[in-house]
Amino acid sequence: MKTTFLILLNKIITFICRIFGKQASVFPASIVRKMDNDILTKITYPKYVIGVTGSSGKGSTTSLIAHILTTKGLNVVWNNTGSNVVNGTTTLILNNTNPFNHKMKCDCLLLEMDESYIKQTFRKSTLTHLVITNITRDQPARNGEPELILNKILNSIDSTTHLILNADDPFVNRFKLFHQGEITTYGIDKTKYSLKKPLSNNVDAAYCPICHSKLKYAYYHYGHLGSYTCPNKDFARKVDYLATNVDLENQKIDINNETYNLNKDVFFAVYYTLAAYTLCKVIGLTDEELKYALNEKMLESKRLKTYNFNNREVEMIESKNENNLSYLQSLNYINNYPNKKTIIIGFDNVSRRYKYNDISWLYDVDFECLDLTNIDKILCIGRFRYDVYARLINAGIPEDKLILVPDKNEIKNILNTTEGTIFTMVCFDMTAILKKIFMEGQND
Repeated sequence: MKTTFLILLNKIITFICRIFGKQASVFPASIVRKMDNDILTKITYPKYVIGVTGSSGKGSTTSLIAHILTTKGLNVVWNNTGSNVVNGTTTLILNNTNPFNHKMKCDCLLLEMDESYIKQTFRKSTLTHLVITNITRDQPARNGEPELILNKILNSIDSTTHLILNADDPFVNRFKLFHQGEITTYGIDKTKYSLKKPLSNNVDAAYCPICHSKLKYAYYHYGHLGSYTCPNKDFARKVDYLATNVDLENQKIDINNETYNLNKDVFFAVYYTLAAYTLCKVIGLTDEELKYALNEKMLESKRLKTYNFNNREVEMIESKNENNLSYLQSLNYINNYPNKKTIIIGFDNVSRRYKYNDISWLYDVDFECLDLTNIDKILCIGRFRYDVYARLINAGIPEDKLILVPDKNEIKNILNTTEGTIFTMVCFDMTAILKKIFMEGQND
């Protein structure tokens, strides 16, 4: 009776919150879990309970998996709001559970999961599959070193969970040394974009976890992701599903001698497409079903939002704070644009989840790689604009390229003094502010 009551309570609170225009993705469970912190142990789950975790890329990967599975015709419950910790997950599950028999009403529960909260969400045997995208330095004030994240994930699962691993990441590949259950790996072959040396000087995984010899890389994709082996043959990258013939310009890749579309012309799109493909193959989808979902019914890209401001194109890139590899991918994307451009960088808050306001991660981001050839100006905005400005000066960006914007209300006027396509590289708190400015600019 208590479980029935709490499921109904979760639904009622959600309904009331939405009447008042609230998203209600987290708050209902914050009430319910105070009454029963183990409520999720009393739910009967569907055949597939799939988690997607990692330092970056989990949202895009989850979204693409959901698209493929729903295109196949499966009833998929997934956290499309991005709420990926305990209360968000609990709210979602209870809202999709029959209050009388306590069974979830779906074929598949698919969850983007914060890597630090898997254990607090589920018992070890709950997840049938877990996709791990990468493990990098991410939110160091909260997560610490990547080694700690690896151990948190490892201690959250048991041998009943089938792992889907990005073997290009030596940290992720280390799960093969410890996990007793099934493992399937994926990776990307050498491409025309591959590097002999990493762009970033901040390589998080450089040594063999067994003999501690320095790993030898045949090539890098970015960061510490690439093809590597231990010189003593103790540890190496071995891949079950390999992406080949990567063509970002035409947004195509080959997997198992079949060609698939990418929905973005950026390298990390190869990774989340390959991860989604691998997971779907593991649970039994055919190449025909995957080709239909990825090629004929391709998922629209949502990460890059394009606007027009006073007859200038605007591309909004929602870069993740405190993650140097996420920032590096944004910088590479901007560098690849060949014409005149103006860049906006900044944030008001470092994180949604804590108020440490640690900005040391800015020095993990290789702003030195910015190609200044076609950059007109870089606008530093937000409460931490002086920190961003100082980091760019430290990276060798000339002062005459930089503009400190003391007031967000001045952004519009300042942009009118700059030239070229506008790229914004901001986090969650600045997106709505800039979007409003650009929407107003479209009407001018």
